Amino acid sequence: MLHRGHESTDGTGGGELTVPMAWLYAEYIADELLRTGDLMPPTSFEFRAGRDALALTVFLSDTDGELSGIRVISQLENWLSLTAYDQPWQDWVRARMAELTAGDAGPGTPSPDLALAAAAWRWLEETELLAPDLDAVPGGPAVFGEDDGPKVWTPAWRLGLPLGHLAIHLF
Repeated sequence: MLHRGHESTDGTGGGELTVPMAWLYAEYIADELLRTGDLMPPTSFEFRAGRDALALTVFLSDTDGELSGIRVISQLENWLSLTAYDQPWQDWVRARMAELTAGDAGPGTPSPDLALAAAAWRWLEETELLAPDLDAVPGGPAVFGEDDGPKVWTPAWRLGLPLGHLAIHLF
């Protein structure tokens, strides 16, 4: 889903501006799903992690390169299965990114859609967020509030993926 303008981004004036519509649309879908679920404030890092994880899922699962609003509802089950707890989502993302990078049209710089997807994936992998320790031993000391329990630093995708999965369920 590439849309071309009449402007160049390299300063020469002879090229065309390629707008990353596929990535922007995937990000919009993810944003709407998370806002509808009302799971966390849109200004939080957790929201960004969920949005980026969902946007990657939407973008990378579009094998035909034709994201369309009419197909969003029909894709919800597919996105649910991809983001499920028992699925190796991060391995799937790495494999799809490698596949798309290898099949990218031009040598050198990737398409703007792929560049934005790669930046989101890099942020999700490299950023760690402080989150409740879901693997804490049951029967440990009493916890009074959600902020009082054990916390652990975790890659952003590990927090964003279940939030995105839950947002799809709530939609």
